[in-house]
Amino acid sequence: MTTPLHQLKAEFFKTLGHPTRIRVLELLSEREMAVSELLPEVRLEASNLSQQLSVLRRAGLVSARRDGSQVYYSLTSPQVAELLAVARGILTSVLSDQVELLDGLRADSVASGLVRRAR
Repeated sequence: MTTPLHQLKAEFFKTLGHPTRIRVLELLSEREMAVSELLPEVRLEASNLSQQLSVLRRAGLVSARRDGSQVYYSLTSPQVAELLAVARGILTSVLSDQVELLDGLRADSVASGLVRRAR
């Protein structure tokens, strides 16, 4: 019995459902990075970062290579960076709409306050 595609997608998005993992993927979208370079950027203990990197590695989103004592991580596909860019675009649009709604509500409040004062 095979797992339905919608369930696999849900598991995939669960993997992305942690702020540290998103931050790591954003950093790796720029270039391959050593763990020692990631640590100050994500501001976590090394053991916690290691756990997050393991989750990403098991999901097939990042790969690791060792060079001496350093371990370097990179994205397994440029599509991961594209997905993050699409998510940023969606969030920008949603937040922009919310700002416009908030501005409209504020304008209505000001107008209502002016009308009340005029009475």
